[in-house]
Amino acid sequence: MEHSNVYEVVVVGGGAAGLSAALVLGRSRRRTLVLASGEPRNAPARTSHGFFTRDGISPRELLERGREQLRPYSDVEYLAVEVTGVSGTDGNFEVMLEGEQTVWTRKLVLATGVADELPPQSGFKELWGRGVYSCPYCHGWEVRDRALAVLAEGDEVVERAVLIRQWSRNLVALTHGAPLSDGARERLQSLGVPVYEGRILHLEGKGGSEGLSRIVFEDGSSVGREALFYGPPQRQRSNLAEALGCEIGPMGPAAEIVTANPVTRETSVKGVYAVGDMGFPMAQISLAVAAGSAAAAFINHALCVEADGGSDGN
Repeated sequence: MEHSNVYEVVVVGGGAAGLSAALVLGRSRRRTLVLASGEPRNAPARTSHGFFTRDGISPRELLERGREQLRPYSDVEYLAVEVTGVSGTDGNFEVMLEGEQTVWTRKLVLATGVADELPPQSGFKELWGRGVYSCPYCHGWEVRDRALAVLAEGDEVVERAVLIRQWSRNLVALTHGAPLSDGARERLQSLGVPVYEGRILHLEGKGGSEGLSRIVFEDGSSVGREALFYGPPQRQRSNLAEALGCEIGPMGPAAEIVTANPVTRETSVKGVYAVGDMGFPMAQISLAVAAGSAAAAFINHALCVEADGGSDGN
C-alpha cells in the first residue's frame, strides 16, 4: 500500500538541475518529491546567460518557470523545506526534514550545489554577480571591450588572463599578494597585460552594488576597472553526500566535487545521484539541466528493471 510519505524518488534541491530531474521524472510517471530551501548560487546576478532559448533571463524567473511547468505532472510534489539529514541504502532511503518530518524514497537525487568562498575584503560579496564574476561564458559578453581585471593566485593568473582576453584586451592581472614567477610575469608582459601584485584592500562599486568601478590596494594605489573575473574556492553547500558516504574529491579547479558516473550521474553510493554544480566543476545552467535530465532517465530505467525483477547491470 502506498504511504503518503513514501516516494519513488526524492530530489533534494530546487535549482536548475533538481527541477530538470523532477520534470523528466514527472513525465515518467514517477512519484517524486522535490525539497528546496535557500537561494540558488547565481541569485545575486540580474541575468543568466548561455542557456538555449532562455538567454538573459533572471535566475529567479528561470526557476519560477521551472516550478510552474511541473504543475501538470500530478506525480510531482514540491516542498520548500530544509533537509536536516539522510540515511539508508538503495531502495530505502530515509530523508529527515525540519519540523521533525520524515519521508522515504527508493532513489535519491542530490542537487544541493556548491557555495563560493569569497574573500573577506569589502566589495567582493556586495558586487558578486554585479561586477565581480566567476564565469566569462555567463557574463563576458556583457562587459566585452571594457576595462576588466582578472584575479588568481600566483602563476595561475596567466591562464586566466589568456582566457579573459578573448572578451577584452583592456585587461589587468591581479595576484592579491601571491608571488609571481619571472616566467609568468614575462608571459603577461608579452600579452600586454599589466600586473598588480599588491594585496587588495577593497572594491568600490558604482552606487554601492551597481557594478565595479575601482580596485583599491593596501598600499593606497588603485586601478579603475568595470568588471573583475575571479574563480573563488568552493565547498559543498550541503553535507548530505558526505553523510551518505559518497566519494568526494577534487576535480579541475574545484576542491570538493561529489564523484559521479559521468553518464548516469550515480555516485559511489548505489541509488544516490549527484547533479548540477555539486558534481561538476564547470558551473553552467545548461550543463546542470542536462545532468538532471540524464539522472532522471537512468533512475526511471533502473526502477523499471527492478520492478521487473531484473538487474540493470550497475
